[in-house]
Amino acid sequence: MELSLLGKVAVVTGASRGIGLATAEAFIRAGAEVVLVSRDEAVLAQVQQRLGEKSSYLAVNMGHIEDVAKVVDYVMTKYTKVDILVNNAAANPYFGNLADIGLTLEQKTLDVNLLGPFELIKLFYNSYMKDNGGNIINVASVGGLQVEWNIGFYNVTKAALIHMTRHLGAEMGPKVRVNAIAPGLVKTKLAQILWEDNESEIAQRLPLKRIGIPEDIANIALFLASDLSSWMTGQVIVVDGGASIIPAGGVG
Repeated sequence: MELSLLGKVAVVTGASRGIGLATAEAFIRAGAEVVLVSRDEAVLAQVQQRLGEKSSYLAVNMGHIEDVAKVVDYVMTKYTKVDILVNNAAANPYFGNLADIGLTLEQKTLDVNLLGPFELIKLFYNSYMKDNGGNIINVASVGGLQVEWNIGFYNVTKAALIHMTRHLGAEMGPKVRVNAIAPGLVKTKLAQILWEDNESEIAQRLPLKRIGIPEDIANIALFLASDLSSWMTGQVIVVDGGASIIPAGGVG
């Protein structure tokens, strides 16, 4: 076994920047053909031009559940198969106390972070993976495993995504593996409000003395997508620079 995706077709949502883009790049270097999915067609076109002929793209908002089937139709028409699905698209439109979030923002967060990915999994599973096998990777968050101030509802959706990963891992084996990654604080636009004003201070509190970059998560996605992880399913890998192991008294 090796860390190779040669001959594989992968779909990556939220692929126009950050973790999704880094994952697409890693997959292409490993030999896969990658379908980039995101909302902004103009940005996707620029990204696809940079990544080259091993990539294609489709502009779909994963929060519009009625449009998710377009991804499946596109992939199965163009490639006739799908080997790897990375659910990375995410939204966090609200920052504040959990009890104060309004219904509109609740629904948007739920649609993008949980219901859209679930619909995409179901459609790919029932149209191809159930009979032919496959590999599903959900990008969750350490927030789905702990309590954090101000991003509570986002974390609720990520906790649900983690539980869904475990359940589907049990249900879809042996042909389909389902795993998740729980990133800590990574330098992405989505998480910018959490790190842009105090990156150095946060980094010094971590055992590894830096916050994450998208490639840190992409490397784990590549491992999960490859045969090197062939005896793993229903698992959640925490990638947080050691934040979750900091002793009560802090790091020396």
